[in-house]
Amino acid sequence: MLGKLISCVIVPGAAVLLPACSGIMGGIYDDPLEETVAGYGFVEASDGVRPGSIYIDATDYTRWTYIDFSAMRIDTLHVSDPTPAEWDIAIHRYDVKTNGGSACATGATGFDSPLLTPGDMSPDVWTTQTIVTDMSTMMDGYLSYVESWYSPVVSQWLDVDKSTMPPVYTLSGKVYVVRTADGRHVALRLADYMNTAGVKGYMTIEYLYPFHP
Repeated sequence: MLGKLISCVIVPGAAVLLPACSGIMGGIYDDPLEETVAGYGFVEASDGVRPGSIYIDATDYTRWTYIDFSAMRIDTLHVSDPTPAEWDIAIHRYDVKTNGGSACATGATGFDSPLLTPGDMSPDVWTTQTIVTDMSTMMDGYLSYVESWYSPVVSQWLDVDKSTMPPVYTLSGKVYVVRTADGRHVALRLADYMNTAGVKGYMTIEYLYPFHP
C-alpha cells in the first residue's frame, strides 16, 4: 500500500516554544550521527523458548523498517514505497504498525513472567496526523505526515513527552503481544531506543517467536 504524504499545521501557540529547538537545544530531535555498533538486524534468534534480539536504525523519519519474524528478514523502505510481500510488523521511528494483525499490552516486563498472558487484542487504526516524515519545518509552524495504519497499543512501548525541552523519553518496559493476520503470535519488548553514543532512534527489540499464549 502506498502512503500518502500530507502536511498539517500544528496547534496555534506551539511555535512559541520552538526556538528552544535550535542553539543549545540542537540535536534533541536526534539528528543521526555515525553509528558505532556493527551488528544490525536479527542479532540473536529466538527459538520460541528463549528470547532473541533485533537491532535496527530507525533514525530516518522517511522510512519504515519491515520485520518478518518467520523468515528473519528486515527491509527498510521509503514511506511511499510498496510494502514487502511478507512482513509482520513495521517500525517508523518509535511508531509501530502490523500487517493486518492486532496487539495487546501485557503486565509482564520479562519473557519468563507469569504475567505474560495476552488480553483483548486491538487492531491497527488509520491515522493521518501521527507518522511524522519531516521535522525540518517545525520552526515554520507545521509538520509533514504520511497517512498510514498504526498500532496505538505497541507504539506505547516508548513515551516521548514533548511538553518540555528537551523531550523526556520513558520506556514502558512492558512486553507486547502481536497476533498476525494468519494467527501466529510474537511477544515484543523495546529494550533500548539509543545507540552506544546516545543517539536516539537506534532500537534494540527483544522478541519471543513463535510465542504460544
